[in-house]
Amino acid sequence: MIRIATVGTSVITDAFIGAASRTPGIEVAAVSSRDGAKARSYADRLGVAGAFAGLDAVLADPGIDAVYIGSPNSAHAPQVAAAIAAGKHVLVEKPAVASAAEWDDLVDRARRAGVVLIEAMRTAYDPGIGAVREQLGSLGVLRRASFHYAKRSSRYDAVLAGETPNIFDPAMGGGALADLGVYGVHAAILLFGEPAEVSASAVTIATGADGAGLAVLRYPGLIVDVGYSKITTAVRPSEIQGESATLLIDHLASPRRVTRVGAGGPESEWTSEAPVDTLDGEVARFVELVGGGAAPDDDQVRTSATLRTLERIRQAAAA
Repeated sequence: MIRIATVGTSVITDAFIGAASRTPGIEVAAVSSRDGAKARSYADRLGVAGAFAGLDAVLADPGIDAVYIGSPNSAHAPQVAAAIAAGKHVLVEKPAVASAAEWDDLVDRARRAGVVLIEAMRTAYDPGIGAVREQLGSLGVLRRASFHYAKRSSRYDAVLAGETPNIFDPAMGGGALADLGVYGVHAAILLFGEPAEVSASAVTIATGADGAGLAVLRYPGLIVDVGYSKITTAVRPSEIQGESATLLIDHLASPRRVTRVGAGGPESEWTSEAPVDTLDGEVARFVELVGGGAAPDDDQVRTSATLRTLERIRQAAAA
């Protein structure tokens, strides 16, 4: 049984704790926050036995085998490094760190320490993406794909009121690309590999963060556009277009309806009743890796390629 402690008390940590409770082989033994009283209150609300004041206390406990890091993006790198140095396995929320170079260094440290490190990117382990991959070969030569994730954040009202919440604070690693655009980029990497060329444009809001944006990823014979926004909401599906048919994807991060459309209209449909945005797949993968059932190489390489592409998008949007 893997005894894991969480770092951070946001909604995503709630979701992780819920997923861990449904996954065999792992137990959330404790939560942590810089504020000990907040950690205790959070633990009581979610039914977790242990509560720590700060990461150092977590890492000093020999009864903790692993940590889930769900803190603000800017805190990920030093926290992951500290956990690895303490001999803990690490599942770090997306985006894992700010750059591919940073990630590659942490991967090297994890390998030398003999611990598992992967990014908590739920799309990679969602059954819906598996359904998409299975149908790609039926579409003929792939020519176009349009991936998007746009959802107006409730925190945007705070921005309009002159505040700077963490998710819209560049200093905290916030912004639409890091929070939502990463799903489209990751899906492109997963399905098509790393792009040959990247161009992009973004909408900058009052905090200095990107509120919305569009990236174009170019592959030989294939163009993929990735749209993202935290200040508007999209209502249309994503799609992959081949010369023989098109695949419609209802929810890019957690596909629950995948429809193959041929020249005569819809021909087949894959559906799932699994909850949208479930983290169960990523938790199960982490348990498998820590248990030695597989190696994390593919997971880590995919994260590195995604982070490298995010960097290229930011550079292109700033040009």
